[in-house]
Amino acid sequence: MENKNLTFTETIDLRNKYIGKSCELFYKKSPLKIVRGQAQYLYDQDGREYLDCINNVAHVGHCHPAVVKAGVEQMQQLNTNSRFLHDNLVVCAEKIVSKMPEPLSVCFFVNSGSEANDLALRLARQHTGNTDVITLDHAYHGHLTSLIDISPYKLNLPRAPKKPDHVHIAPVPDVYRGKIRADDHPDEDMGKLYALEVKKIIDQNVIEGRGQQVCAFIAESLQSCGGQIILPHNYLRDVYKYVREAGGVCIADEVQVGFGRSGTHYWAFQLDGADVVPDIVTMGKPMGNGHPVAAVITTEAVARSFEATGIQYFNTVIRWNPVSCAIAIAVMNVVADELMMENAKDVGEYLLSELENMQRRFPDVIGDVRGVGLFVGIELIQDAKTKTPATAETREIVNRMKDEERILVSSDGPDVNVIKLKPPMVFTRANADRFLKSFKTMISDIRTQRFQML
Repeated sequence: MENKNLTFTETIDLRNKYIGKSCELFYKKSPLKIVRGQAQYLYDQDGREYLDCINNVAHVGHCHPAVVKAGVEQMQQLNTNSRFLHDNLVVCAEKIVSKMPEPLSVCFFVNSGSEANDLALRLARQHTGNTDVITLDHAYHGHLTSLIDISPYKLNLPRAPKKPDHVHIAPVPDVYRGKIRADDHPDEDMGKLYALEVKKIIDQNVIEGRGQQVCAFIAESLQSCGGQIILPHNYLRDVYKYVREAGGVCIADEVQVGFGRSGTHYWAFQLDGADVVPDIVTMGKPMGNGHPVAAVITTEAVARSFEATGIQYFNTVIRWNPVSCAIAIAVMNVVADELMMENAKDVGEYLLSELENMQRRFPDVIGDVRGVGLFVGIELIQDAKTKTPATAETREIVNRMKDEERILVSSDGPDVNVIKLKPPMVFTRANADRFLKSFKTMISDIRTQRFQML
């Protein structure tokens, strides 16, 4: 069986038989069987081409030849235990650190974004001696038990496990439809207002009442699963200050948005200013263009605290190996050599501008457009005044895009009413135009349907 191509039905039958039912597919009613990828395109078993606006993991494009070549050539030479010396490990670490602000200078290579965030928590607990963590509502940091505990994106589900007492949830700084809205505070610094919500958690003895100081504050530098939230200016600056004053460390989760996706900065936490520097940074599979490699970068001080445990940290051949490091080096080289940050900035600004024009034309359907670089969210609503989420219509657009236009998009957010665009970094203006044309047609259809129902 393994040496022949399965039919679509055979693949579905085997999946239903052997794969856990909680492992969900995109487009559950009519899933795609993807057999090939190239740059910003995916191809199904019948050769149909789809424009991929979803796969941020394929950071520099599906099957980028330079990345594939690096992995193949190193695999032909050596792939072995990480406790032998090898140049690729140190060269990769040096390359990542060169893109970090001081004092971030110590690397730990791991298997996935989940493992990176789990290690970040271990580092924080050892360094501070504390356990209490502040996270953001709707955040998602990974699938390990330690990370489900700090991921309200999962904890908010009806049958989710109970939130542990050591976890404290601050409101996500969503200035459009969050707890504090820009419409209600037109002249105020939204970043400062939302940062005070974190300070409130600290000052109201929520943590001190348990006899605990702060261990860590963790946040995605741009919140993805929570609805493509762009953190307002000054938010991280002030939060980091409050957390450090309370004895904690600050963790920037760059798993979704690092390596230049913002278009202007290599790391999205840098959007808040050069003086905003976390104590620990985590990154995930975009680092390997889909190959499972990830990393944690921290300071000498935090690393020394971890070393003081006397517990060795290593992954035998998983992700410290020469092949994984060769692939990560190739990805960073491609980002630089092919000017992918510049492309993300150019295409992202164009896409946002066109979407904002569309929003002005359809304000009763498109409530908010937000993004930086190739990280864009389009929030759909039923009414401009109430901002009621248009969940069903968002789902309809996602499915129509795939079925009618062969464009792959996804939706997310607390009410699943935000269209998410996180394409490979090779996404072009022509690709943006193709999406915009189709999206405009569907938004117009929604408005027409609403008028017909009046």
